[in-house]
Amino acid sequence: MSTPTKDPWARVRAATPARVGLGRSGTALPTKHSLEFQYAHARARDAVHRQVDLARLEDDLAPLEVARVNSAAADRATYLRRPDLGRRLEEGSRLSPEISNAPDIVFVIADGLSADAVQTHAAAVTRAAMEALPEFTIAPVFLASQARVAIGDEIGAMLGARLVILLLGERPGLTVADSLGVYITYRPEVGRRDSERNCISNIHGQGGLDYATAARKIAWLTREALRIGVTGTALKEDAEVLGDTAVDMLPD
Repeated sequence: MSTPTKDPWARVRAATPARVGLGRSGTALPTKHSLEFQYAHARARDAVHRQVDLARLEDDLAPLEVARVNSAAADRATYLRRPDLGRRLEEGSRLSPEISNAPDIVFVIADGLSADAVQTHAAAVTRAAMEALPEFTIAPVFLASQARVAIGDEIGAMLGARLVILLLGERPGLTVADSLGVYITYRPEVGRRDSERNCISNIHGQGGLDYATAARKIAWLTREALRIGVTGTALKEDAEVLGDTAVDMLPD
């Protein structure tokens, strides 16, 4: 009788969600792993193409005041082909309700590249972050359709806000399809570079940041940004204060 061999990949697989050491059946993956891969790929594609249910998101945000805006991308297909259009408001846009006094902060929720992330996490993260920032004036929450990160710069500039906090569905991967990112930009204006904003990424329920931790990071970065007057590469997270890892700075 032959002695069973120990799986040399078991320890590695236990340490990462990556697909490693899956074995093979003939020249292909074993059926189980092949089906899991196809499911993950389908879920990622659905997250990209699915539309956010804005009415449901408004209900999740209630009783917060909410306003809707659209990017210059007329539909999802255009949005995916033309990233530049997703960074600007549609021509002739006016923000409603009109804000009489410029707020300290405006929250923008953009669909980005994962409707699932926005639908699942955006309302809870927005609420938690607002509760952690009680000393600041905050504008109504803007829901931006077919939108990318930089659309927050135009919204913030039109309101005269000191800082914009934009929540957006990150590109789905084959491990996590509903990861939410948060981008923080001081003195928003059209033309801001990615290096001028901070990003908190990987907010999700599969080993990513939980809502309380994300809100704590958002609040710390917001206060520091408004205190020293800068975001981006010039603003580094103090890991000792937060008791966590550093904040990423990533493009959209």
